[in-house]
Amino acid sequence: MLKIAMAQMKVSPGHPDVNAATMLRQISEAKEQGADVIVFSELCLPGYLLGDAWEQSAFLRDCESYGRDIIAASQDIVVLFGNIAVDWEKKNNDGRVRKYNALFCAQNGRLVSPDSMPYPFIIKTLLPNYREFDDTRHFFSLQKLARELGTTAERLLSPLTLDIKGQRYRIGGLLCEDGWSDDYSLTPLAVLNRHHDIDFFVNISASPYTLGKNDKRNRVFGAQAKAAHTPLFYVNNVGLQNNGKTIYTFDGSSTVYSGAGRVVRVVPPYEEAVVTTDLDRIDAMSAAPQPPEPPIAAIYRALSYGIKEFLASIHMKRVVIGISGGIDSAVAAALYASVLGPENLLLVNMPSVFNSETTKGLSAQLAKNLGCQYMIVPIQEAVDLTKRQLETLPVTHLADGTETHLAVSSFVLENIQARDRSARVLAGAAAAFGGGFTCNANKAETTVGYSTLYGDQSGFLAALADLWKYQVYDLARYLNEHIYRRETIPQGIIDLVPSAELSSAQNVDEGKGDPIKYPYHDYLFRSFIERWQKATPEDLLVWYKEGTVEANLGCAPGLVAKFFPTAQAFIDDLERWWNLFTGMAIAKRIQAPPILAVSRRAYGFDHREAQDGPYYTRRYKELKAELLGE
Repeated sequence: MLKIAMAQMKVSPGHPDVNAATMLRQISEAKEQGADVIVFSELCLPGYLLGDAWEQSAFLRDCESYGRDIIAASQDIVVLFGNIAVDWEKKNNDGRVRKYNALFCAQNGRLVSPDSMPYPFIIKTLLPNYREFDDTRHFFSLQKLARELGTTAERLLSPLTLDIKGQRYRIGGLLCEDGWSDDYSLTPLAVLNRHHDIDFFVNISASPYTLGKNDKRNRVFGAQAKAAHTPLFYVNNVGLQNNGKTIYTFDGSSTVYSGAGRVVRVVPPYEEAVVTTDLDRIDAMSAAPQPPEPPIAAIYRALSYGIKEFLASIHMKRVVIGISGGIDSAVAAALYASVLGPENLLLVNMPSVFNSETTKGLSAQLAKNLGCQYMIVPIQEAVDLTKRQLETLPVTHLADGTETHLAVSSFVLENIQARDRSARVLAGAAAAFGGGFTCNANKAETTVGYSTLYGDQSGFLAALADLWKYQVYDLARYLNEHIYRRETIPQGIIDLVPSAELSSAQNVDEGKGDPIKYPYHDYLFRSFIERWQKATPEDLLVWYKEGTVEANLGCAPGLVAKFFPTAQAFIDDLERWWNLFTGMAIAKRIQAPPILAVSRRAYGFDHREAQDGPYYTRRYKELKAELLGE
C-alpha cells in the first residue's frame, strides 16, 4: 500500500535556505506518518515571484546547493519537489544561462530521471505569460527544448518510473500550467495518459489565490482525473509573494482527486500541513465535504492572511489608520484590528470645517467599538495656513523682479486637505507611533484616480484596492456578523452616503456624496479591467444601442435609464470616466502603494499599462454620431 504525503509548505520567496529547512522538517513529518512519497510544490526552494533575481548566478548556485540537501534527505522516502534547474553550458534566448522550471524526483539520495527526458528532472512544458506570470522571461520550456533537439515535446513527455517496496509505479509529473492547457496546442496530461500506463499524476503548483479560482481548478483537474481514470495530487504552497507592485496570497488548498474526478481530500487553506493518503484507497473514498460559503468569506480570509504575512515580512507591528466616518476607512480599521489586535492600532480622525458631526461621531463610535487607541487632529488651522501662505506670499519672476500671487481654487483646497491629512498628520503620527499608515482606497477609486497624490493615495499598503465598493460593503457586514459577531462597524457608517467631505458640495447630512454612482460604476469600471476581453467605449455604445448594457456589465437592470435619461448623458458619463481611467489615473496608479490582489485582475504588475492617453476607435465615433443624431 503506497502512502503519498502532500507537503503544503509556506514558501519564503528568495530564501532557499529558509525553504530548505521547512522541507527537511516536513520530510521528517512525512516519515513519521509512514509516507513512501512526499510531494512539494512548484519552485518551493527558491520561490516563484522573484522578479529578476533569476538573473543572479550566485542565487542560482545557492538554489542548486540547497537542492542537493533535499536530494540527500530522500533516504527511505521518495521526494518530489520543485526547483530551478540550470544548464550552465547553454543559454536562454536572452543570452543568459539556461534555466528550467523543473520537477525533481529523489530516492535514496539520488535523482530519478524521467523515462525520455534529456535531463534528470521534468521540465515545465507550458509557460504562462499573462497576468502576473512572466515565465517566458526567465525559463526555457520543454517545447523550446524539443525544437532545439529536433524532436517534439510529446516524445519527451514521460513518466517517472520508481521501484517502491518491490513494486513498480509510474508517476505522471506536471508543473502548474501544464494542467491549465485548454488554450494551448498541447495537453501534457493527455499525452502522458495516451502513451503510458500512469499509476497517479502529481501537479506541483505555485498558484496565487484569486476569487473563484479553486472552484475552476476543481472542475478542470477533476475532469482530467476522470478522463484519465487516474488519481491526481495537486500540491500548492501557502505564503505571500509579490512582483513589486502587486501582492499575492497563496492559499494552498492542496487536493486529491480520485480517478472518478471527485475531490476526496483538501488541505485547509493558508495552513502548513503534511497530509498523507493511501493511494489504493482513493477511489473508494467519498467526496470531501465542501460547505458552501459566500465569496466575501474567501475574500476576508485572503485579506486577513495577506495583511498578517505582509506586516510580518516588513517587520511592522503597529499601524495608524486615518478614519473619516466613511465605509472604506471603517472596514480597513476593523480588518487590521482583527489581524493585529486593537491595541496595536491608532485610529486618527482629522476633521475640517466640511466634516459633519455625523461622521465625527461615527468615527469615535467605531474606535470605541474596536477598542483601539484614538486621537482627533483637526486640520483646518493647517489648511488655512497653507492657503494663506500660497495666496499671500509673492511669486517672484527673477528675470524682471515682478511679483504675482497664486490663487487657491476650491478644487485645490480639496487636494490640500487630503495631503495635509496624509503627508503631515498620518505620516507624522505613524513615525511617532512606531508603525506605518494605510491606504484605504477601493478599486473603483483606483480605477479613475478618485484620490489625491501624496494624500489619501499614500500609505504602505492598499489592502482594499482590489475590492469594488459593493465588496467593501459586503466585507463590512461580514466583519460584523461573522468575525466580531456584533455591530462593530456602526450601521450608520454602512447606511451613510459615500462622501469625501472635502467641500460643501459633499455634505453627507444633505445626502451629497461622491460623483461615482457605485451601483452602476463599479460594474462599468470592472468591465474595463477584469473582463478577459477588456471592454472599451466602443463596446459600451454597442451595448447601449442594443439595450444590453446592464446584462453585459452584470449590474442591476434599470440603472442606465435611472442615471442617464438621454444618450448624451450616457456618453458624457462614459467619456468622463474613460478619460480618467486611461489618463491621469494611470499616473496615480503607478505611484500608488502595493495592492493586495484577490480578483481575476488586480492593478499593478497584473495589469500592465502605458501612459498613452485616452483613445476612441473609429467605430466608437461612428456609433456616437449615430446615437446623437449627428
